[in-house]
Amino acid sequence: TQLGVKGRCGYRCNLGKDLGYRGGAQIQAMRLLALNSDLFKNRMFRRVRNEWVLPVCFKTCLLSLFQFPFGRRLPCDIYWHGVSFHDNDIFSGQVNKFPGMTEMVRKITLSRAVRTMQDLFPLEYNFYPRSWILPEEFPLFVAEVRMMKDSDPSWKPTFIVKPDGGCQGDGIYLIKDPSDIRLTGSIQSRPAVVQEYICKPLLVDKLKFDIRLYVLLKSLEPLEIYIAKDGLSRFCTEPYQEPTLKNLHQVFMHLTNYSLNIHSGNFIHSDSVNTGSKRTFSSILCRLSSRGADVKKLWSDIISLVIKTIIALTPELKVYYQSDIPAGKPGPTCFQILGFDILLMKNLKPMLLEVNANPSMRIEHEQELSPGVFENVPSPVDEEVKVAVIRDTLRLVDPHKKKRRDIQCQTLEHVSEASEELLDAGRADRPEYEASRSPEAGLPSLCLKQVFPKYAKQFNYLRLVDRVAALFIRFLGVKGTTKLGPTGFRTFIRNCKLSNSNFSMASVDILYIDITRRWNSTGIDHKESGMCLQAFVEAFFCLAQKKYKSLPLHEQVASLIDFCEYHLAALDEKRLVCGRGIVERRSAVVPCQTDGLHLTPAAHTPLLNRTATASKFADYRNHRY
Repeated sequence: TQLGVKGRCGYRCNLGKDLGYRGGAQIQAMRLLALNSDLFKNRMFRRVRNEWVLPVCFKTCLLSLFQFPFGRRLPCDIYWHGVSFHDNDIFSGQVNKFPGMTEMVRKITLSRAVRTMQDLFPLEYNFYPRSWILPEEFPLFVAEVRMMKDSDPSWKPTFIVKPDGGCQGDGIYLIKDPSDIRLTGSIQSRPAVVQEYICKPLLVDKLKFDIRLYVLLKSLEPLEIYIAKDGLSRFCTEPYQEPTLKNLHQVFMHLTNYSLNIHSGNFIHSDSVNTGSKRTFSSILCRLSSRGADVKKLWSDIISLVIKTIIALTPELKVYYQSDIPAGKPGPTCFQILGFDILLMKNLKPMLLEVNANPSMRIEHEQELSPGVFENVPSPVDEEVKVAVIRDTLRLVDPHKKKRRDIQCQTLEHVSEASEELLDAGRADRPEYEASRSPEAGLPSLCLKQVFPKYAKQFNYLRLVDRVAALFIRFLGVKGTTKLGPTGFRTFIRNCKLSNSNFSMASVDILYIDITRRWNSTGIDHKESGMCLQAFVEAFFCLAQKKYKSLPLHEQVASLIDFCEYHLAALDEKRLVCGRGIVERRSAVVPCQTDGLHLTPAAHTPLLNRTATASKFADYRNHRY
């Protein structure tokens, strides 16, 4: 396998020489995997090769991937980008990045998405620390902290400040009081999130640690989520003490970032997955289990955290997706590996720290041999976890997997029970055996466990904002846009019958202008003018609270969604009936070629069962603001 430093690197995959014969025609399968060369170009000129995990998987996953080092004009089945989705000339296949994912998991955007869900379901989303967005919410932060201190004088909080676009621990610091925030200069040009610091984490060997879990978002619609059965535990390198004014600045005690702690003199590189400053999560679970901890409940809580977080992210992801890959136009499907950083509290409650759109897939680390001279040393812990994640991701997104299953079924139908012994005797020479033999036969079981839609029934009630986003996308009007104009918002109000004598269209315009102006002032993307999804969600919540005043917020929103969906379904039915009626009237005036008579169309059957839904929404028709 050769590496390319120019253009898009392509990999060809030959899934076995011949998959079999069917009707005399030779069936061959060939796959192409295109890689963005940015993954390699920074490493091509090092004297010691820095091995990245994906090429290793090509050698071990038995899928026979071959590279086109200088790209390829013909389309590929899989495109593997290094950072984000950025190709507009891909019209088929699968891409390993979702449009907008990098933006969605930034600290501010993630905090806003989770906060929306906390407004609806506060108990279900209590796994994310209380957060404030700087600089816009700095006065609110100061006021709320003062109020909480007044109500509880014994409360002595610590807060952690994280720059919005920061990574690898860059720019993170701890404070004891809002007045300690560094507001001069940098915070205005570099927004940040400030959160309550978790002062009582679970310790192992007196050290604080976090968990990096790998999550595969295989599909957005329908939603399909997989979680790796093992992950990484990254340790601090100084014994933990609760924050005080004296130790606030000791990053090796409080921050678990690998990129920071690797520079500590106490960092331990170990060939064992059970020791050192980076270990497997499974080794931690074994240790907890030996102490009598309920490991099954812990895994259940982590799975719940992952599903709920992705449910919070999917509404806006769908807006980005339809913008880059509009419905009805040729385009690729997407999947993505995410890195979830989770901290365990002393009571084993998992807390979400952040989500990484581009988790590191290096399986070795640099070791300084002498000043300025480094050598890349393999990391058994990274290799054990990351190779399995990439390998099984390729297996799950294999575009020919279904085709192989179909061929196997077709072949086995032609193999009778009477000839089974003959087949066993000479199966290696038979084309039918080539069809039934899977390239995955020599691979271990999948390390990725499906958690959604497997547990969909337990979490579907949380997907209210998803349904609001569907309404937003419906009224965007122009394909490829991400913001709703005033005309689209008025059409939404009119079609859903939300205006009346107490809420006129003039009030609709005022609501649109006020909310859109406020969101635009927060630094939301100004490339397009109009109302972003977050602003639309706020407007929708406002309408729900006006219409259903006596209900909790999530019931208000659910009721308004039902109300809107009902009227839009009725409108769609009316349009279909009218459209079909026009076609039928046109066909009715066409003379019959055989006897000169006119054809009379049959009576049209309604497309929706209005009787079944009328009772459900009877109160909606009579309701007024």
